[in-house]
Amino acid sequence: MGHFDPEPVVLAEIADVVTKARQRIADFSPELVILFSPDHFNGFFYDVMPSFCIGMAAHAIGDFGTAAGVLDVPRELAEACADAVLAAGVDAAVSYRMQVDHGFAQPLEQLLGGLDRCPVIPVFINSVAIPLPGFQRARLLGEAIGRFARTLNKRVLFLGSGGLSHQPPVPELAKVDARMADRLMGSGRHLPADEREARQQRVILAAQRFSRDPNTLHPLNPEWDQQFLDMLSEGRITELDALGNAELSALAGRSTHEVKTWVAAFAALSAFGPYQASDRYYRPIPEWIAGFGSLSARPAS
Repeated sequence: MGHFDPEPVVLAEIADVVTKARQRIADFSPELVILFSPDHFNGFFYDVMPSFCIGMAAHAIGDFGTAAGVLDVPRELAEACADAVLAAGVDAAVSYRMQVDHGFAQPLEQLLGGLDRCPVIPVFINSVAIPLPGFQRARLLGEAIGRFARTLNKRVLFLGSGGLSHQPPVPELAKVDARMADRLMGSGRHLPADEREARQQRVILAAQRFSRDPNTLHPLNPEWDQQFLDMLSEGRITELDALGNAELSALAGRSTHEVKTWVAAFAALSAFGPYQASDRYYRPIPEWIAGFGSLSARPAS
């Protein structure tokens, strides 16, 4: 986004979607944001790769031109959230120095106006580094966090940030050379500026090729994306429990596991009872190597 974009009419359409979502959030005026997001080997590596991690403090690195800086994490609330999740039987790591990338920064920047405009508890869901958690575990994590949020007597906004069908050129540990393997095992946490820029340029070039020839990467799957949005809209989240990780990768691309952040967010909302979905938007955008979507919901009561 911002590096290789679709045609202006599509950008204007998406800007309108974002503006309206931002206004709905402003009208709600959240007192706390709980943000579920993936990482792209920028903050979490194979030195220790948790399935889930709750941030007690976090900073964004500013990759791909997104905001860099410290997130406003309310430490005591985050600690209480981690305690509640563990008490509910879901194993989640904690981090007092969580490093996050555009997956966390972009929604905070675009939907709330910045990294520190509202207190936020960042929740990482591993979506690229095998072995991956399944849909059921992501749902249970979300439900546990939702039950915790119910105890707070606060206006809580749940955000899920991640692409729908997509498979950008994210390295796989089993298929890389020794130097890249070392980066994936932890030395990539503090990349030199020139190496980070080169990494980003590889993704941008891949997007340019993909927009010309959809066979250069795993194709987008709009049909699956729409079915997924149907399941969320209709509260049929548990049906995803039966969909295995290998099957999802084959259907929609290896990075589609990022949709588990959406599942966790909607599962958290479901802890407040039946919900009503609204403001659905979807468009496949090859320039961004992703099925791009937006969906809002609030408790039906």
